[in-house]
Amino acid sequence: MKTSRGRLRASSLVVTAVALALVAAACGSSSSKSKGSSATTGASSSLPSATLNGSGSTFQQPYDQAAIQAFTQQHPGVTINYAGGGSGKGQTDLQGKLVDFAGTDALPKPADLPKYTGGALLYFPFVAAPITVSYNVSGLDKLQLSADTIAKIFERQIKTWNDPAIKADNPGVSLPSTSITVVHRSDSSGTTNNFTTYLKKAAPTVWTLGADKTVNWPSDTQAGNGNPGVANAVKATNGAIGYIDYSDAKASGLKFASVKNAAGKFVAPSLDATSAALQTATINPDLSYDPINAPGDASYAITSPTWIMVSKNQTDHAKGTVLKAFLTFVLSSDGQNLAATADFAKLPSNMLSKAQAQLNQIVVP
Repeated sequence: MKTSRGRLRASSLVVTAVALALVAAACGSSSSKSKGSSATTGASSSLPSATLNGSGSTFQQPYDQAAIQAFTQQHPGVTINYAGGGSGKGQTDLQGKLVDFAGTDALPKPADLPKYTGGALLYFPFVAAPITVSYNVSGLDKLQLSADTIAKIFERQIKTWNDPAIKADNPGVSLPSTSITVVHRSDSSGTTNNFTTYLKKAAPTVWTLGADKTVNWPSDTQAGNGNPGVANAVKATNGAIGYIDYSDAKASGLKFASVKNAAGKFVAPSLDATSAALQTATINPDLSYDPINAPGDASYAITSPTWIMVSKNQTDHAKGTVLKAFLTFVLSSDGQNLAATADFAKLPSNMLSKAQAQLNQIVVP
C-alpha cells in the first residue's frame, strides 16, 4: 500500500512539473507576442474582446478598410465595422450613440455640438487625399479646369464640352460638342462640403450655391450615393463629370482634370500634390485645419482633410480601450504607411505629433 501511494505521489509531482513548464512556456510566448504586437501597433496585445461600430465618410472608407483589416489581424478578439453612409450620417449616428466613432470630412457646426449626448468630442486627423474632378468624355484624355469654369459647369451655366470657357482653359485642344451631365452626391457628404467650399473660396463671384454637406443642385443634374455611386454614374455616361475622391476615381478607371490652384498653376490630383497642400495648413488647437485652395505652386487645390470623431469620455472600458488602441495604430508609422496603399497621403510630422498627443485626452473608465 505504501508503495502504491508513493508511486501515486511521484506521478502527481511529475504532472505538476509538466503543467508548470507548459504555463511558463505559454507565458514566455505571450510575452514575446506582446512585444511584437506593441512594436507593430503601438498598443498592448492584451486588448479585451470588443466590437466597435463606425459610420460616416465614404471618402476615407478605402483607408479605413485597410487599417481595420491590418489592426484586427493582429487582435483576433477585436471586430471593427465601418458602414460608410456619408459624413452627415456618421455625425447623426454618433449623436444618437448608434456608433462608437464617426468618419467625417467636415466637422460639426458649433450649433450642432449640443446634439452629441456623449459630451465633448475629439477630432483625429489621420490621412488626406484629393477630391478629383472626374470626367468621361470620349476622345478627351487630358483636361484643365479653372475654378470659375468648374463653378459654371456644376451650376449648369456651361452645358456642352466645347463651351468657350472650357476652350480657354484648354488652348489647342479639340473639344467635342457633347452635352455635359453633372453628377453630385445624393447623401449628406463631407466631400460635397469640401468641394463646394473650394468653389466658394476660389470662384466667389460665380458660385452661388453655398458650401455645405448638401446644396440645392440644379434640377437637371444626376445624383449618386456615396463616392462610389458618383463614380459609377460618371463611368456609365458619356459626357459626365463629377467630384469623387481620388481612391474611388482611380479604382473606377476614370480620367480627372488638372485644376488651377491658388498660385495659378494647373495641377493634377496626386498624393504629392496633396502633401504639398498639407504642409501649408494651419493646425488649430482642436486639430481642425483647412488645406483647400492652399498656396504654393505644387499644391492641389481641392485637397480634402478627413477625421475620426470620438467622444472624449468613453463609457465602456473594453470599447474605449480598443478604440484608443485603434487610433494609436492609425497614427503610428505602420498605420501611416498604409495610406499610400489605399491612395491617401499620410499626415505631415507636425500634424501627426499633435494628433498622437491628443490620444491622452481620451478618458477610458
